[in-house]
Amino acid sequence: MIRDQETIKQLVDLIERFVRERLVPNEERLATEGRLPDDILEEMKALGLFGLTIPEEYGGLGLTMEEEILVSIALGRTSPAFRSIMGTNNGIGSAAVVFNGTEEQKQKYLPKYASGEWISCFCLTEPEAGSDAASLKTAAVRDGDHYVLNGTKRYITNAKVAHTFNVMARTDPDNKGARGISSFIVERETPGITLGSVDKKMGQAGSMTCDVIFEDCRVPAENLIGEEGEGFVTAMKVLDRGRLHISGVSVGVAERLIHDSLEYALQRKQFGKPIAEQQLIQGMLADSQTETYAAKCMTLETARKRDSGENVSTESSACKLFATEMVGRVADRAVQIHGGAGYMSEYAVERFYRDVRLFRLYEGTSQIQQVIIARNMMRDFS
Repeated sequence: MIRDQETIKQLVDLIERFVRERLVPNEERLATEGRLPDDILEEMKALGLFGLTIPEEYGGLGLTMEEEILVSIALGRTSPAFRSIMGTNNGIGSAAVVFNGTEEQKQKYLPKYASGEWISCFCLTEPEAGSDAASLKTAAVRDGDHYVLNGTKRYITNAKVAHTFNVMARTDPDNKGARGISSFIVERETPGITLGSVDKKMGQAGSMTCDVIFEDCRVPAENLIGEEGEGFVTAMKVLDRGRLHISGVSVGVAERLIHDSLEYALQRKQFGKPIAEQQLIQGMLADSQTETYAAKCMTLETARKRDSGENVSTESSACKLFATEMVGRVADRAVQIHGGAGYMSEYAVERFYRDVRLFRLYEGTSQIQQVIIARNMMRDFS
């Protein structure tokens, strides 16, 4: 639901201009240096990009889901690593506090997330718990007015620069399922936290991930989010929203790839004319445009349903499945349209081709989305 058309238009226009004038010219710099330039980070903070989804009473903009999708599409038109640094503050790193935190937790953490003063991250995945997230082994044992955490988290986005970790840990060792898992806010300076080296990835250079190891890490009991046993349920709510956000980003990236491909096809000449006049090139452009439009429509429609209070678990998984698979196909066609040039790092499509491969993996792989959709279908039919 869009609360005010003029206001959201001004915000999207502002972000589109920032993407076009500041982020796109710094894409190569980000990829080469492997970290977000400090000047860009400060500009993001000044624009309020770290608090897009955080409620207004805690210093954020409190965007609705539909408004967030429009913003995510705009942010998607540049390297995904730019969005990554602020993505956790607006999504998986803060959402559990927004959904289920105490008023004291909200007052303490959300304003710092919204301003960008603090960076948050989300610690769910483990060496032996990825798609089967309910099998995680990190343990949280109550000891007086603290919990003692032990375990290792893997591929944690922004962990190297994070001030807080939203950690999923098992508080009930007798319950091996989802109901044995709780969620904690763990501050960076807490003794017992060790960070691994920054992962070397296929793409998304500048989006830093690493292991987070907890060894007898004592966390105040007041940092438990919600009640014991609610962590996994809250995490799934967080991921439902995150999957729609990634769908919007996928649309934005696809639109950027289509723009770059069309621009190249109109300039590149073969057989005495621009390759854009070749029907097989036109077919690839048309397929990309059609699939991108379909992903955009279904994502915005699902966002509106969520804003109206409907359960969109199935639809958000469908959006994530279709949009992330779609942008992979669009990226492949973009490289094909560029020909040999598309394989060279001189052109952005080479980098995007590697960057978007991750979209089909995080926040639930494509195969997990298929399982969720099918199981929900069978449950509803019954």
